[in-house]
Amino acid sequence: MHSSSLLRLAGVVFAAVTFVVIGDTAGKLLTARGVDPFFIAWTRFALAAAVLLPFSGLTLRELPNLRDWRVLVRGTFITIGICCILTALRTEPIANVFGAFFVGPIVSYVLATLFMGEKPSRSRSMLLALGFLGVLLVVKPGFGASTGMVFALAAGGCYGAYLAMTRTVAGLYRLRFLLMSQLIVGSILLTPFGLTVSFPDFGQPIVVFIIASALSSALGNFLLVVASKSAEASLVAPLVYSQLFSATVAGLLVFEELPDGYAMLGLMLIAISGFGSLLSS
Repeated sequence: MHSSSLLRLAGVVFAAVTFVVIGDTAGKLLTARGVDPFFIAWTRFALAAAVLLPFSGLTLRELPNLRDWRVLVRGTFITIGICCILTALRTEPIANVFGAFFVGPIVSYVLATLFMGEKPSRSRSMLLALGFLGVLLVVKPGFGASTGMVFALAAGGCYGAYLAMTRTVAGLYRLRFLLMSQLIVGSILLTPFGLTVSFPDFGQPIVVFIIASALSSALGNFLLVVASKSAEASLVAPLVYSQLFSATVAGLLVFEELPDGYAMLGLMLIAISGFGSLLSS
């Protein structure tokens, strides 16, 4: 890929992950006001599905594909992951949560090697080991790990499984169908929880944050689909690590949070791992 095309791709991906961070920032602001994470996740999936449906090209002929067990499992993994990350954001700095969340590509890589017949690359394995070291510095297992960080790791694990399931269906269905399928599955799975938890007081800040959480995440995911359509996954995936920069800035500007020294070093190692994968691809 030419440098100008790579720069354009990097811009699209950075915009996409920044919108995702904005959505999670709004979600953290909602949890700070006592809104249940399951309610936030439900509204995020349902509103995003409603907004993106006109742009999805979904047809009646495609609806039976929603019964494919791989599509259902993939949607379930991302739904659980979103609920876990919103739960983690209740108590943890946003940059730290995203740092732990990036255990996902490592989980995906291991699953692809063990169950999908993909051959491990020495350079890729070394870079992911570096990223895993970064995750450990962020999470601090055994000496300061919190319940919130456990949820962040669980979110990353679910995301890794979601990425692995995406590989199994990516050649079978349209990208926009896959995006809509996860939104529909998430909306259905979360409806019983969303309707039974305590509803928030729908004042102006709450409504604005709910809309921002849903629409920003929807736009971010849509842009990632656009990027994935125009470039190979091996180029797009490492660029997603730029999300760490957006998350750190959001934590500082909105919540006046800065990762401690160990976590900052961990975030740097995770970023090096991601962009090193880009250079080696």
